[in-house]
Amino acid sequence: MTTSDEILRIVNEGLDSLPYERRPASLYEPVRYVLSLGGKRMRPVLMLLGYNLFKDHPEDILMPALGLETYHNYTLLHDDLMDNADVRRGHQTVHKKWDANTAILSGDSMLVLAYQRVAQCDDDHLPQVLSLFTETALEIGEGQQYDMDFETRNDVTEEEYIEMIRLKTSVLLACALKIGAILGDASKADADLLYEFGEKIGLAFQLQDDLLDVYGDPLVFGKAIGGDITSNKKTYMLINAVNRADAAQREELMRWIGAKTFDRTEKVAAVTRLYDEIGIRQLCEAKINHYFEQGKQLLEQVSVASDRKEPLRAYMDELLHRNK
Repeated sequence: MTTSDEILRIVNEGLDSLPYERRPASLYEPVRYVLSLGGKRMRPVLMLLGYNLFKDHPEDILMPALGLETYHNYTLLHDDLMDNADVRRGHQTVHKKWDANTAILSGDSMLVLAYQRVAQCDDDHLPQVLSLFTETALEIGEGQQYDMDFETRNDVTEEEYIEMIRLKTSVLLACALKIGAILGDASKADADLLYEFGEKIGLAFQLQDDLLDVYGDPLVFGKAIGGDITSNKKTYMLINAVNRADAAQREELMRWIGAKTFDRTEKVAAVTRLYDEIGIRQLCEAKINHYFEQGKQLLEQVSVASDRKEPLRAYMDELLHRNK
């Protein structure tokens, strides 16, 4: 069995060694740049951990795993353009370093490269792998559209939000684990269990992001907290605060949401105080733990020896106890 740290090293070395020999170089340089910016590499790590439950030598399926990471970073590249974001992982975004047209075209090429890389698996598994990857890619686009639709609504329900983050975030983690299982010749039952497991930890991971944006340590988080508050982003925190506030709290909350000009520090402090009063932090932490517990139970049902699950268990616990 291979630990998640060893797998992360394999993934990063694989990404660093990917060749970009096609021309023009100006089309592929932003692709190389985006993939060089680091990140948690959760999706390829999960794919290789999923495979390693059933077979040794997870490096044997490295290229499809790198394909999934290429796809994930393609979505980030286009998200940054849509959000007009200046910085990603402490570096200029592609549309800032180059321009919007480059971001669109290089992003499109990243999507094609992602398919090319995912497809580098054996012929027996290829149809199933491509079918799952394609369905997942469609779902992620649907999740992004829901997220955009929510920007103009103040009546988003918790159920709608959970479904949006399931589509936008969770399904790619689930896809990674299931492709790893498929390529590891797992039974359909085990592959499906790992997909569900990925969905649950994906939901917990995204809710944790919501929480850390309000309550994280900015020195550890790597950026100023409160970004979701200042942009009125419809998060689990804000949706539940609006729905659970009393009349006076809701009035104050809606006043901050509607404010066109405001002092950033003052708004973050005021909305955080409202979250504290309403008990939003405890609510979110309970939901995170709920999904992690569900994930643990699903992993226990996978029919491989308990010790083979240890690297995946350890990685999941790492995710739960992260603070950035």
